[in-house]
Amino acid sequence: MRQTVLAVLLALVLPTVALAQAPNSHGGALAAAVQKGVDDPARAADKSADARRKVGPVMTFAEVKPGQNILELIPGGGYFTRVFSAIVGPQGHVYTVWPNEYAKEAESDVTAMRKLAAQPHYANISLLAQPANQLSAPVPVDLVFTSQNYHDYPDKFMGKVDPAVLNKQVFDALKPGGLWVIIDHVAPAGSGMADTDTLHRIDPAIVRKQAEAAGFVFDGESNVLRNPRDPHTIMVFDKSIRGHTDQFIYRFRKPAK
Repeated sequence: MRQTVLAVLLALVLPTVALAQAPNSHGGALAAAVQKGVDDPARAADKSADARRKVGPVMTFAEVKPGQNILELIPGGGYFTRVFSAIVGPQGHVYTVWPNEYAKEAESDVTAMRKLAAQPHYANISLLAQPANQLSAPVPVDLVFTSQNYHDYPDKFMGKVDPAVLNKQVFDALKPGGLWVIIDHVAPAGSGMADTDTLHRIDPAIVRKQAEAAGFVFDGESNVLRNPRDPHTIMVFDKSIRGHTDQFIYRFRKPAK
């Protein structure tokens, strides 16, 4: 009798255990195309940052695939740009957007991006210079992506772009079913946009509210860049936290119809 009861209990418990141990979208093996992109030899100088920036899980969460067209807003030094280029391959394209207002603050990065796009290895990268409040894409894209820069748009140096305008323009740039992926530094809960120009942080809740107001459907979040030791009350450039801030990653989907 005891053996029968034990067998029944095991039958009930084991599937649950297996489910709990099953790899999720962040912990499982990376798709072959993502792994190939991460392993691109041309990224040798970026490799030291991969563990900290969780590039493989980020690419997987953003559902980056060969042949896609991607619009990357304010690409900085091109860390993610180079991975996008390697994954989408020659049949895809990466459009990097430098708002004119931001470009004045990052001339060296803009120059570096022009040089990168001129290399034969990165022939699928283009640089677009546009007013911050006039975002557009040459073709409908599969993904719009920005890392640590969503919070900049409403600030004075960017012309105080209304988030409603930005999100509507992103929505219009995407194909039906396309994704809007935002990575940014976490601000205290309930702070809204109060810290965007001081601490360079933004409350994740306001980001979700703004994106959904533009018609996007919240499609998930990743915790791979979260850091519970970040107090959320210091500037992201403070040496005690720089490079290790608590960051949220939100994925929004444009409805297919």
